[in-house]
Amino acid sequence: MAKYIFVAGGVMSGIGKGISTASIGKILQTKGFKVSAIKMDPYINVDAGTMNPIEHGEVFVTDDGMECDQDVGNYERFLDISLTDDNYLTTGKVYQTVIQKERNLEYNGRCVEVVPDIPNEVIKKIETLAERSKADFVLIEIGGTVGEYQNLLFLEAARLLKLKNPKGVLFVLVSYLPVPDMIGEMKTKPTQMAARLLNEAGIQPDIILARASQPLDEPRKRKISIFCNVAPEDVISALDAKSIYEVPVNLAKENLGIRILGKFGMSSKKNDFGDWENLVEKISKVSEPIKIGIVGKYFESGKFILADSYISVIESIKHACWYHNRKPEIVWLSAEKYEDDPKALEELRQYDGIIVPGGFGTRGVEGKIKAIQFLRENNIPFFGLCLGMQLATIEFARNVCGLKKASSTEFIPDCQEPVIDVMNGQKDLLKEKKYGGTMRLGAYNCDLKPDTQAFRAYKTKTISERHRHRYELNNKYRPMLEQNGLVMAGVNPEKDLVEIVELKDHPFFVGVQFHPEFKSRPLNPQPLFREFVGAAIKGKNK
Repeated sequence: MAKYIFVAGGVMSGIGKGISTASIGKILQTKGFKVSAIKMDPYINVDAGTMNPIEHGEVFVTDDGMECDQDVGNYERFLDISLTDDNYLTTGKVYQTVIQKERNLEYNGRCVEVVPDIPNEVIKKIETLAERSKADFVLIEIGGTVGEYQNLLFLEAARLLKLKNPKGVLFVLVSYLPVPDMIGEMKTKPTQMAARLLNEAGIQPDIILARASQPLDEPRKRKISIFCNVAPEDVISALDAKSIYEVPVNLAKENLGIRILGKFGMSSKKNDFGDWENLVEKISKVSEPIKIGIVGKYFESGKFILADSYISVIESIKHACWYHNRKPEIVWLSAEKYEDDPKALEELRQYDGIIVPGGFGTRGVEGKIKAIQFLRENNIPFFGLCLGMQLATIEFARNVCGLKKASSTEFIPDCQEPVIDVMNGQKDLLKEKKYGGTMRLGAYNCDLKPDTQAFRAYKTKTISERHRHRYELNNKYRPMLEQNGLVMAGVNPEKDLVEIVELKDHPFFVGVQFHPEFKSRPLNPQPLFREFVGAAIKGKNK
């Protein structure tokens, strides 16, 4: 039977529960075990698809079309596996299931209650994942922090599963130990309070991962041990790392894997950390920089930069840069600035390559189009993702084909030259305001045209990539675009939908309708990102 490891967070959000969960999984994987993971979000949203990326972070998409939390992306990158709808759960999804069961008389007419029916449904979904994945270990990350009423039902499910299977469940508390500047001493009280709040939910942590900017010393470990009721060796120092990929190695050195297996009465099947350790060593040694700009709009929040909105894009750039033995320097560029001040486009010459990522709505669109025109005309490597591909098509239609009113019906519903138009199957959905889970989602095939940058990158005729969009290149305009030099490098064979556009006489000018960033792995960079960075390096060396 699968073993279950719950990971909860204390003190505050953003302390690395997702990376901790992925790192535990990686450690167990290197010891010869099959691992799966599930993220449980306390939102009433049924999935992450309708959440604002500035508030919630990136919406990650799986092969089967689940719109989920960015931590599922971390699980995939660390564990090098493709996850599914089974690996993501929200409060809304659980309630929706329970209510539907009640409507179907699956509770045999009895009164359906929040407790125990909601926690029992959570347990059922966890056990279903274990059965379908045939995993030795299922890691369950509980979103939010202990003490919040939003995730109490998930904690109750964890408590009940422990009651049901006392030898098969383990709890990990990830907590932050601050070192206030005015005091200069590491404080354990927030961790003590987090453990106490977990106790109030009927759960005793088995292991505490103590996140901190400095290594934990013995006095601090001893204090946490005494007041949180855990053995000193189960207080694991989780030191801040320059790269998230260092975290599994650091935690393994703290004997985290040995402690977990020991508590389950298990031992390692093997110990194979070689490739991952080599990656971490390479990351620490690369020094020659490559400068990549991202022209986006989902990263500004007041005075703060929120990189989580494009986390998979960022990680994909890093993977590709490390492949080429380069140190990534990623800079955020505001699309709206280029709308207000076209002269600001000159700053794009400073960069070795530019990415225009996905997005929705009209804000910043014209600035992105101006940036793409500048990149095309000045031979600066450009990579457009989803919306970035659509805007590259609009720019080409306007400035090369002479269709000055070219646009997308997403921005101008009655535009005169709809080079980008809503997909046929989406029109009725939009009229009926059926937005949630209704886009073209998940993995679809794409046939590549020989002698293109895309074909050279993938080295195969047919590929499969993940999508999240409602609009597409309007086939009515394909002949004109092709006659003027825009290459339709990839097409979906089922729908005859253009998936990749590119230019021949350019160092790298590629736009894709899909999201290649969702399938990049640290040990296996996504092919188009790899070639984009390669072109950026080549241009830099001229």
